Amino acid sequence: MSLPAVVTTERLTLPLWTAAEVADLVAGRRREGWHRDFPREDDRDAATMFHEGDPWGPRSIVRGATVLGSIGFFGPPDPAGPGGGVPETEVGYGLVEEARGWGFATEALRALLAEADAAGVKIRASVLPGNKPSIRVLAKCGFTELRGSDEDGQLVMARPLPR
Repeated sequence: MSLPAVVTTERLTLPLWTAAEVADLVAGRRREGWHRDFPREDDRDAATMFHEGDPWGPRSIVRGATVLGSIGFFGPPDPAGPGGGVPETEVGYGLVEEARGWGFATEALRALLAEADAAGVKIRASVLPGNKPSIRVLAKCGFTELRGSDEDGQLVMARPLPR
């Protein structure tokens, strides 16, 4: 089960992070092309899940030449996922405030979900109950299964594999 290093959409590019990018992100060094509000705290948290060469790791959300946020899976799929033996992993995403409301999160998530579907992997996501914009993104992308809440009080939602 592998994913391409770069996923593209009509408006976005979703490249995997490199070790050099993660080092700069963690150290607080700025890079050319990063939006002035990137990285956010969630992006720095995603850096803790980085493993060189892991196609299921964090990626940038890039529009034109500007990094607007991040998206990625929380590691490779668990081959015996909780969905009845179907491989499964979790996805997370986030954008700088200025980039919200333009459909970028939905577009990026749909693109990664298409790759996960092709690999036969079920995807789940955790979201705070009050984060209505993110819940809308998940709903638009087919996350219809509500599994309850996790230990942090976040709703756990899953997306069935297309048939």
